[in-house]
Parts: sequence; structure tokens; C-alpha cells
Amino acid sequence: MIKLMQMSVRAIDGLNELIGRLAAWCIILMIFAIIYNVVTVVSFKVNSIAIQELQWHLFALIFLLGAAYTLKHDGHVRIDIIYHSERLSDKYRAWVNLLGHLFLLLPFCILIIHASFPFVEMSYNFNERSPEAGGLPYRFLLKSMIPIGFGLLLLQGIAASLTQLLFLLGYLMPNFMEKHDGTL
Repeated sequence: MIKLMQMSVRAIDGLNELIGRLAAWCIILMIFAIIYNVVTVVSFKVNSIAIQELQWHLFALIFLLGAAYTLKHDGHVRIDIIYHSERLSDKYRAWVNLLGHLFLLLPFCILIIHASFPFVEMSYNFNERSPEAGGLPYRFLLKSMIPIGFGLLLLQGIAASLTQLLFLLGYLMPNFMEKHDGTL
């Protein structure tokens, strides 16, 4: 059972590491889109709705596909005053993480995934595109990233929960909390 937990964590971590690195390339693309937009507006007084929407779409992809990567690398926001108090043990922190994942993160991800399916389905059925003249087509593809992104976050939450559980059961070293980058 422990080996299966460890293999699951490694597989989920590997998947989200790869997707997070791919999402990072969206940052470069977004920067080029912004520069292109600024240059064309300032130099030629030409404004492209499609380029503006591309910036928003890339930002959405960065957020949706990068959330799980951020959780994997423990880069998410938390109340550090309590969590990083020197008086709190690693075991206490592991319990805070585990309970936070089980009772907050995972149910929230499930809720968003469940609520987004009709939204995405409707977008596909109508072959949704930008309402703006000159806007981007295929908006339904972007909307389909909502359940995918939260699905990846759900998986990473499961991997993080398993990691905390492995620590609490004594299968990880006590100092893993300080060095933890999401990998076992």
C-alpha cells in the first residue's frame, strides 16, 4: 500500500511538473503578445482585439495550468504567522496541510469541476467564439481548461495529502517539510 502511495505521488508530481513547465512557456508567449500589441498601437495606431484576447487567454492558461505546479512546489498562499511559527512541530504542520487539503482544497476542486461541466458543454454546443468583431474563435477550448486545470489541482492535492500522510506514518524524514518540493 505504501509503495502504491509513493508511486501515485511520483506520477502526479511528474505530470504536474511537466504541465507546469509547459504553462511557463505561455508566459513568454504572453509577453510577446503584449509587446506586439504595444508596438502596433503606439507605432501604427492599430489595435487588435484578437491580440488582446490572446493575452487574456494565455493568462488564463498560466493560472489554470500553473496552480497545480504551484501547489507541488509549495508556492501557494497561506497564513504564515501561524504555520511558520518556530513553536510548531513538523507533525503539526503536516496535520494542518492534510486537513486543509482534505476539507478545503479537494472539495473546492470537486465543486468547481462539477459546476464547470455544464458551462463548458454549453460553450461547445454553441461553438462559442468571441463576441467582439475580430476576436478569437474557439472560446470553448479555453473554457474546457477550467475542469482540466482544477482536475490537475485536485490530483496534486491528492498527492500532497498522500505525502503528508506518509510523513505522519513515519515513511518520510522529519526534515522533508523544510526541503519539500513536492517530490518523494
